[in-house]
Amino acid sequence: MICNLEYFKVFYYTAKCGSVTGAAAELAISQPAVSQSLKQLEHSLGVSLFVRASRGVRLTAEGEVLYSYVEKGYEQIRQGVEKVQQMQSLELGEVHIGASDMTLRFFLLPFLERFHEEYPEIKVVVSNGPTPETLSLLREGKIDFGVVSTPFGETEDISTVRVREIEDVFVAGRRFISYKNKMLDFQELEDLPMIFLEGNTSTRHYMDNYLAGNGIALQPEFELATSDMIVQFALRNLGVGCVVRDFASEYLDDGTLFELRFNKMIPKRSLCVVRSMRQKPSLAAERLLEILDKESS
Repeated sequence: MICNLEYFKVFYYTAKCGSVTGAAAELAISQPAVSQSLKQLEHSLGVSLFVRASRGVRLTAEGEVLYSYVEKGYEQIRQGVEKVQQMQSLELGEVHIGASDMTLRFFLLPFLERFHEEYPEIKVVVSNGPTPETLSLLREGKIDFGVVSTPFGETEDISTVRVREIEDVFVAGRRFISYKNKMLDFQELEDLPMIFLEGNTSTRHYMDNYLAGNGIALQPEFELATSDMIVQFALRNLGVGCVVRDFASEYLDDGTLFELRFNKMIPKRSLCVVRSMRQKPSLAAERLLEILDKESS
């Protein structure tokens, strides 16, 4: 069994200083206290660690072996303290974030750029995935915070801050030009080839539920992993794509794609920053969250 760790501290400074007097001065304790601690350590180990020298003390063979290990331990402790201090001053650290392609591209990316310019030594790790996956990582303590899109099941263990509105639209290319500027009923989508995201995303869940509430059940011809690919398929006239407007805005602006109009408005959704109520983010993550809160409010 390891004895009182304070004894090893006294041993370390005595060996380092080469005298009881020097150790007492470094530790701000009395010389008798140093001598007593050394005696207790030697008694516990059953060996002599020092012998008197002409000036102070020197290590025995057993003392040399012990000191070689204790010195490494103290060096590790010193480095550990230094690393913690660097983390406190944000000269070192990591931020773990969960975000989808959409939340990363249309909200988070400018803040990450600003954060990196201010704190270039901080490592940022982004786990890319849809909202359900991000929420799961957050609850498992694998990320500091996430940026997700509604709707999702908001629970008491997660803090939610809405930071930006998003809008779902249906877009099409020249093959479907006859639908441009017409006021449509959602029922008419059942007669069109549809391009949707895969089913494990909040966007897909939202649109399926919204359309079902209007008596519409679609069976998309294409189910894709990313909204960028939906736009590319729509540009090639493979169908009508359902995406968040931001993904198609470039092509809507230049007229390559157009937006279908309906006699009912699709309610807007939100991008949200989510944090666990059970886990404190890292210091670096706290700073990034402060930037998000300041710049997006």
